[in-house]
Amino acid sequence: MPLRRILRHTPWPVRRRMMAVAQHKLLRYLPADRRLATARRVVPLEGAAHRRSVTARVTDRATPAGVRRENLDRVVTALAMAGIEWFRVPVESLTGSAVAVREEDRDRVIELLETLSASDAGLLEVIRPDGRPGRRGRRQASVLRLSRPVTDPGRTLMYGPEYGCEIEFWRTVDGNLVGPRSNPVSDVVPAGEPFVDAPEAVFGSFSSPADPASYRTREIFTMVSPDRVAFPIDVVYTWVDGNDPAWLERKAAALRENGWVTEVSGQAANDSRFASRDELRYSLRALHSFAPWVRHIYLVTDDQVPAWLDTTRADLTVVSHREIFGDTGRLPTFNSQAIESRLHRIPGLAEHFLYLNDDVFLARPVPPEMFFTPGGLTRFFPSAALVDSAPRQDTDPPANSAGKNNRKLIQQAFGRVLTRKMKHTPHPSRRSVLAEIELRFAEHVTATASHQFRHPEDVSLLSSLQQYYSYLTGRAAPGEIRYMYTDLADPATPMRLARVLHDRHMDAFCLNDTDSSPSAVAEQAALLAEFLPAYLPFPSPYELATPRALEAPRQVVARQSSRLPEQAHSDIPLPSA
Repeated sequence: MPLRRILRHTPWPVRRRMMAVAQHKLLRYLPADRRLATARRVVPLEGAAHRRSVTARVTDRATPAGVRRENLDRVVTALAMAGIEWFRVPVESLTGSAVAVREEDRDRVIELLETLSASDAGLLEVIRPDGRPGRRGRRQASVLRLSRPVTDPGRTLMYGPEYGCEIEFWRTVDGNLVGPRSNPVSDVVPAGEPFVDAPEAVFGSFSSPADPASYRTREIFTMVSPDRVAFPIDVVYTWVDGNDPAWLERKAAALRENGWVTEVSGQAANDSRFASRDELRYSLRALHSFAPWVRHIYLVTDDQVPAWLDTTRADLTVVSHREIFGDTGRLPTFNSQAIESRLHRIPGLAEHFLYLNDDVFLARPVPPEMFFTPGGLTRFFPSAALVDSAPRQDTDPPANSAGKNNRKLIQQAFGRVLTRKMKHTPHPSRRSVLAEIELRFAEHVTATASHQFRHPEDVSLLSSLQQYYSYLTGRAAPGEIRYMYTDLADPATPMRLARVLHDRHMDAFCLNDTDSSPSAVAEQAALLAEFLPAYLPFPSPYELATPRALEAPRQVVARQSSRLPEQAHSDIPLPSA
C-alpha cells in the first residue's frame, strides 16, 4: 500500500512522526529539483484537519464573530421569551460571550438550556471559572456554556464550543449581585443598578466597528477598560498579477531601460516575486474572519483588479500606483520597496493601519491589541534572523541590502546598531511616522521610489525601517505573535502546512516564494490549491459569485469618490516632490 494512503488513515500523532522521518531520511537522498514534488506525495494534506468528536452543523458561510453572535442570540432570545431576567457581561475570552442570570432562577435556566441543546444539535457543558470544561454536575455548576458548532462542507474547519455563550449564575449578597468569576470590568453589581443597552464593541475588541447590534447589560459594563484599542484601524494590501500580458510588456520595457538589473541579485526582478496564485483571495478571507475590527481595506495595484474581487463594497478601495506616487518616483514600478515608500500617501488612510503582502495570512482570531497599544503605539515583531553584518554588496539579495541600508540610517540618526530582521507578519504602521521618516531621510526614500526594480540602495520603509525608527522615538513597543514562515520551494513546507492545518495554533503565517525554479512552479501552485481552501474554506464578502470577464485595463483613481469623508487623518502633511 502506498505510503501516502497509509498516512492518510493513520492517527495524527503517529502520522506526524512518520512524516517527519520520511522528510528527513528520504528527501535528503533525492536531487534538489525532485524534493518538493516527493514531499507533497509523502505528506498528504488531505485528512490533516483536526477532526473533533463534536456534532456540527454544515454551512457554506460562517465567521467566528457570526457563530458567536448566533450562540449568544439563541440564549438571550430563549431567556427573554421565558421571562427570565438576564444581562450581558464582558469576558476574557476573545471569541466567547456571557450572560448573567440570578442564582434563584437556576432550575428554570438549566431546564431551558437543556431543551435548547437537545432540540438543535447544541452542546451544553459545565465550565470552570478559568474557562475550561469542568466535571461538576449542572445543578452545582457556577457557569454553563451552550454552543452550536458549525463546519464547512469539507469538514476542514470547525467553529466549536469556544464560540459558545456562557451562562453565569450570580448570587444576591447584601444588596449586590456577585458573579462566580472575575471579568474585565467588575464581578459585583448593585442589585438595583439600572439596565441599559450597549453596542457589541463594549463587550470586547473582537467585533466590527460597524456592528449595529446592542445588548441589555448593567450600566457599569458600558465603561470600557483602559487596555482596549479604541481608534480606527485600516489595512493596506499590495498586489500584482504577474501573468497579465499588458503588465508583462511594461515590465519587459522597463528592464530594457534598466540595464543595471542584470548586474545585481537575481531576486531583483525574478518571476517568483510577481507570481499570483490566488493568495489575495484567501488572505482576505482570513482578514474578514479573524480581524472583524478592521475598518477599511485598501488594495494598491498597477491599475489591476482581480476578476473575482467585488469592488463595489463600501469598505474596500482599489488604489492605483499613480494615485500615491503622483509626480514622485518613477512609474511603472516593479519594486515593492518603492511602492511601500508611498503607501502612507493613500487618501483617507487612517493614522493606524496594518500593511500586508498577499502571501501573509492571519491564522486565527486576533485582537487589535496584538498590533497596537491602547495609547496608539505600534507593536513590532523582531525575527531571530540577523541582518548580515558584512558591508553591503550590490549582489546581496534585495532584502539584505535594504536591511543594511536601514542599519546605516539608524546608526547615523540614533547611534544604535540595527541587528535583527522583522518577521513576515502584518506590519502595524502609523501614517504620521512614515511621513516623518520620508522627510527626515528624504534622499534615501526618494531614491527608493525612483527605482523601478529593487535596487541595492533601497530602504525597506514599511517592513523594517519604520519599526526601529518608531521604537527609538518612543512610538513603538516589541510585541508577541505566534507565527510561521515557510518558503514554498522548501521540501519541508508540506509538513509545516499539514501541522498548521491540524493544530491551527498560529496567529499568522507567511507562504513566501523568493526564487523558485520553473520546474517547481506547478508543484507550488498545487500545494497552495490544496492547502488554502482547506484552511480557509468560507468565502469572504469581497468575492464575487461570478468573476468578471476579462477586460481592458481600467483607471481606478475614480474610486476615490467611494471613500467616506470622516475617515481619520487624511490631512497629514506630506512632502512635495
